[in-house]
Amino acid sequence: MSLIEDLNWRHAVKAYDPTKKVSQEDLNTILEASRLAPTSSGLQPFRIIVVESQELKDKMVAGALNPEVMRDSSHVLVFAAWDSYSNEKIDKVYDHHTDVRDLPRGRFGSYTDKIKEMYGAQTPEQHFAHTARQTYIALGIALAQAAELKIDSTPAEGFSNEVVDEVLGLKELGLKSVSLLYLGYRDEANDWLSSMKKVRIPMDEFIIKK
Repeated sequence: MSLIEDLNWRHAVKAYDPTKKVSQEDLNTILEASRLAPTSSGLQPFRIIVVESQELKDKMVAGALNPEVMRDSSHVLVFAAWDSYSNEKIDKVYDHHTDVRDLPRGRFGSYTDKIKEMYGAQTPEQHFAHTARQTYIALGIALAQAAELKIDSTPAEGFSNEVVDEVLGLKELGLKSVSLLYLGYRDEANDWLSSMKKVRIPMDEFIIKK
């Protein structure tokens, strides 16, 4: 199937079958697709926390808009962004870049000096606003990869960030949750959206040509 067919197939599932689990192989494929997502300056300023533990899912449902979806999904992927930029974080990423490419450390120093200066003039709140936006690129790619594998998914912002951050200990990691992606297999009998036509704004209205 083509990507367009895959995207037409998928929808935000409203009920999952708790007895059906995503295989480790398929999960790894989705995570790898997300890891390969483009990010600003190649910094990858976020992490994905994979939650399979039912105990943790049960703790995170407090404040969730669709608690049954969270509870019954096979896995919950938590897209969590850096709470701020720092010179140390930037250097660590670029040291990794040069090491992998067999280049001397500091090879990109003129560029990293510029972004350090840019972020140095911003507040932590501005930093997080930027890092959080990066996560949505990876989220979109994860959705597409899941659809290709015929794994159901539901992207979500309807949850308590405070609860999720506390349950997963994200503050200690310098991270803040941004969005969730529920993965699994739909419960056909209770997923009320699965029988409905997919609806999007018509192309001639959605695209504005200048």
